[in-house]
Amino acid sequence: MAYLDELFSVAGKTALVTGAATGIGRMIATALVQGGARVLIASRKAADCEKVAAELNALGAPGSAEGFGADVSTEQGVDALAAEVKARTGKLHILVNNAGVSWGAPLEAFPYSGWAKVLNVNVTGLFHVTRQLLPLLDAAAGDDDPARIINLGSVMGTQPLADDAYSYTASKAAVHHLTKTLANEFASRRITVNAFAPGPFQSRMTAFATASDDQAKTVGSRVPLGRIGAPSDIAAATLFLCGRGGSYVTGAILPLDGGQSVQHGMTLFKE
Repeated sequence: MAYLDELFSVAGKTALVTGAATGIGRMIATALVQGGARVLIASRKAADCEKVAAELNALGAPGSAEGFGADVSTEQGVDALAAEVKARTGKLHILVNNAGVSWGAPLEAFPYSGWAKVLNVNVTGLFHVTRQLLPLLDAAAGDDDPARIINLGSVMGTQPLADDAYSYTASKAAVHHLTKTLANEFASRRITVNAFAPGPFQSRMTAFATASDDQAKTVGSRVPLGRIGAPSDIAAATLFLCGRGGSYVTGAILPLDGGQSVQHGMTLFKE
């Protein structure tokens, strides 16, 4: 095995990526398939997942993909997802809790339902999917090569910024804290738990601001590194955390944001 493969290969591993039909979830699933993993792709729309799986299988990559429907916004949906995964595999080397929703409205008009819906998916669903799939993660975990969990946070979970997405920013801060909590608890089980905290990427969730090249350029101009994120940024981070080279990293909130997490407008002594 080549040196880079020893560090970053996920060949032979089985992964579940929730919310993988679009956006960052699809980027993650693509990276894992390209890296040689068997990837289970789940989201609310089964047909979309099956379509994406077929497209990934057509790449000629060393890995493979399987798509099916799952809704992590309800207890019944989480139960069904767990049952489907357990029917397909006895071991889960990688769990990526990517499914997420957002809601935007001015503070004065922000609806109760908009808070509950976002927290149900982004936090409650994430926690219970993880809890239910722990036996499969335990079965794949080892001293030299732990099982891996990656949760999707956000730069908005690290900064006091809402942009009218009050429930979203609160939910992502909760994801970051839960990631650290579970990393501490799962270390003895040889399961690492980390989170991505992405800045702007092109996705269905950010389509209102990044759909066109001109829009993406405008948003990118506000990022310290001068651009929005690319699929390769997600892919490289995924293979790092899921390959053997990332086996000693747990409890990290990885900023994939071009420097936004350290960006501020404060000045003290210089004009």
